[in-house]
Amino acid sequence: MEPLTTDMIVVLVVLAGAILLFVTEIVRIDVAAIGIMLAIGLLGLVPADDVFAGFASNAVISIIAVMILGAGLDRTGAMRAVARGILRIGGETERRLRALISLAVGGISAFMQNIGAAALFLPVVERVGERTGIQPSRLLMPMGFAAILGGTLTLVASGPLILLNDLLDASATSLDVEIEPLGLFAPTPIGLTLLLVGIAFFSTVGARFLPRGTAEAVIAEVADAADIDSRVRPVRLPSGSPLDGRDLESIEASSGGVVVVAVEDDEGLTVAPARELRLRAGSRLGLVGDDAAVERFVTEHGLREEDEAGELSVLGDDAHAGVAEAVVRPGSPAAGRVLRELRMRKRLGVSVVAIRRGEEVLTEGLRERRLAGGDVLVLLSTWDRLAEVDADPSFVVLTDHPAERPRSAKLPFALASFAIALTLVIFTDLQLSIALLTGAVGILLSGVLTPDEAYRAVSWKTVFLLASLIPLGQAVEDSGTAAWIAEGVLAFAGDFPLWGLQLAIAVLATVFTLVVSNVGATVLLVPLAANVAVGAGADPAQFGLIVAIGVSNAFLLPTHQVNALLMGPGGYRVKDYLRSGGLMTVLFLIVLIPAVNLFT
Repeated sequence: MEPLTTDMIVVLVVLAGAILLFVTEIVRIDVAAIGIMLAIGLLGLVPADDVFAGFASNAVISIIAVMILGAGLDRTGAMRAVARGILRIGGETERRLRALISLAVGGISAFMQNIGAAALFLPVVERVGERTGIQPSRLLMPMGFAAILGGTLTLVASGPLILLNDLLDASATSLDVEIEPLGLFAPTPIGLTLLLVGIAFFSTVGARFLPRGTAEAVIAEVADAADIDSRVRPVRLPSGSPLDGRDLESIEASSGGVVVVAVEDDEGLTVAPARELRLRAGSRLGLVGDDAAVERFVTEHGLREEDEAGELSVLGDDAHAGVAEAVVRPGSPAAGRVLRELRMRKRLGVSVVAIRRGEEVLTEGLRERRLAGGDVLVLLSTWDRLAEVDADPSFVVLTDHPAERPRSAKLPFALASFAIALTLVIFTDLQLSIALLTGAVGILLSGVLTPDEAYRAVSWKTVFLLASLIPLGQAVEDSGTAAWIAEGVLAFAGDFPLWGLQLAIAVLATVFTLVVSNVGATVLLVPLAANVAVGAGADPAQFGLIVAIGVSNAFLLPTHQVNALLMGPGGYRVKDYLRSGGLMTVLFLIVLIPAVNLFT
């Protein structure tokens, strides 16, 4: 092996720092990626003009367009219609429902973000559980795994596959070889094989490893812990009470878990009052919390129990309001934020009265709690305001409630925009980004989505992560670091057959995606895989495809966004993923290598 150059050493140090930041999450992953991008620019590891080129790259624009197209189809009710059809066909048989739901989610994931497909079906599965008595824990994990596997079906199904052609093109230039760009359906036979094997696994022996008796009681546990079933307790604030003149934020900071969900005063009823609101004598308050905590709160502050709820009675009317559950979407703007920063009362008109995180139910100090992806929030809200929570991309509402009707009149425009985009991708030589963005613009011009809705549909965290890591991949390639590591791999595995090298790359992709993220793993490993392929006399596009598909092998831990989203609603624990996901991980590797060699 040739000795390391100064540039290689610097790149390896930056690479090690990047992995450390991603694993430890000292700072949020997208912020870490931006820092890495700046470090590469400051150190001169790539030309100055290329430092921010990722933001205008084919891959980044393609991802933005795919998110808008997926949101447009969802907003018109197209995806929900598919979900309803699946339920009609599936009946009430657990195995049949599990297979049909998984197949539908996998198919939808071929053309929209897999976390979006999982979020779409999450409330559907909850309602199926209520209707059939099947525990959601028996359906959600297979559904989530199918959503992840669906991300391997087409070249626009996931960030790694969208990014693949750009990375291979950069490797072709660096290695001075020709690499034919992959078509939209190049991974389809491989991805379809993986999806069908995954569905078959959970339809047979895999069903034995799904947990029982955990998910069905999740919401009941949360409601019981917060004593939500006792509904809103109306009390009067008399003159002389220590609460007179105090703001809600200071009151609830020491309330012992009691939440003031509504205030009725001379100005009328305020549901989910803002934290700045100062209470005045004579007001009627609506309290929610544990019975004992409410009793203490009432006694300590000289409040008077009320037999008549007055205008507060609207919160006890199931036709207009009630208790609802919503999951914090992993990777969303809400994940990682302190609850008080989100201002959900003022912005969305809902009160958070409890949080379920894993096995723990939190009812005290909620405002200062930092939310994590997969947290289940218990909300008290009027149904019209809950619809606003449903529209917020940070949350997935589980509770069935009267919602805004889908824009079904716009469905033909959404389908036409989607069809135009696919037609341009398949039958023309246009760049993927141009073809997909044409469809996204059609969504906007036809009024399927407003511009503001389109902006909200985009996961800007994903966009910044991807755009910021592209220069790192370029630095690894241009500095010769990828070639140097590839030489080491070939020296170590020189006697391996070709399938052994492929398996080694697939295992690396599996390990990296669990600790770095699928996009980060792809950026780092595709240049390495291309160099290994060239050194072994193999096809670099094939090795790159192994990486881009292999990073979807993320079943072992709830680190993938889809797994994190379903962990709370499913009542899953880490050991559940280690058990079922461990078997799925091995099965994925066993199927991937023969499928790649058979279909490419």
